[in-house]
Amino acid sequence: MFELEFMRNAYFAGTLIAIVSGMMGVFVIARDMPFMAHTLSEIGFAGASFAVFIGWLPLNGMLAFTTVSSVLVGELSGSVQSRREAVISAISGLFIGMGILFLSLSSKNSSYATSILFGSVIGISHHEVIQMTFLSGVILLILLMIYRNLKDDSFDSVGANTNHIHRSLISIVFLVMLAFSVSVAAQIVGSLLIFVLLTLPAASAKYYVHTVAKMMGLAVGFALFGVWIGLYLGYLTNWPVTFFIATIEAVIYALALVFNAVRKTSL
Repeated sequence: MFELEFMRNAYFAGTLIAIVSGMMGVFVIARDMPFMAHTLSEIGFAGASFAVFIGWLPLNGMLAFTTVSSVLVGELSGSVQSRREAVISAISGLFIGMGILFLSLSSKNSSYATSILFGSVIGISHHEVIQMTFLSGVILLILLMIYRNLKDDSFDSVGANTNHIHRSLISIVFLVMLAFSVSVAAQIVGSLLIFVLLTLPAASAKYYVHTVAKMMGLAVGFALFGVWIGLYLGYLTNWPVTFFIATIEAVIYALALVFNAVRKTSL
């Protein structure tokens, strides 16, 4: 299997994606932003479609569209939860329409649309692996730099206010990091299912452990397990890798719910 270059690229890229998604996912869950992650995946679809239309790499289009839209959402919504959801819905609808338009205007065939929406292991080139490695490094470096303030802002709002943390700035920085994460991870699972890796591993981890560091470690482990096994099963069966990853992560989450229910009944 590893004699094939595209599988080596896929496993390397998948490992990076799992690490980034697992760590970022903990804060996505804590900040109650699964809907935002889903919306950015739809915006990423529009960005990738635009890139295909003008001849860019799909990842570049995703980065441009998701970054701009994440800042826009942060500026327009502010700290008002209900307004944030309304802004996200409006932007999501706009970008989905734009994505369909760009694809219809593009000279590319329908396989490009399928790759954008559902990912493509075969389509990951060495150049894209290098680009994804750089972006993943940037995300993890920024996460390390703002970790303490982001943790307080996400899990301890009272402490964040006491320590005079610039919560609006942290929110916008996190949204940009989330945009980068969505763009990177979409290369494996596609723009429609990126929220699987950004939400389910972290949502599962919170039922087993109760510190932020442990949640991040376990979420990364769940994400790695899903990606590695999914890639292997996809290679064996020639079925879509996204199907296996989504199924594995859903099963892990279901087992976490069962574990939590059993633990509650035993107390």
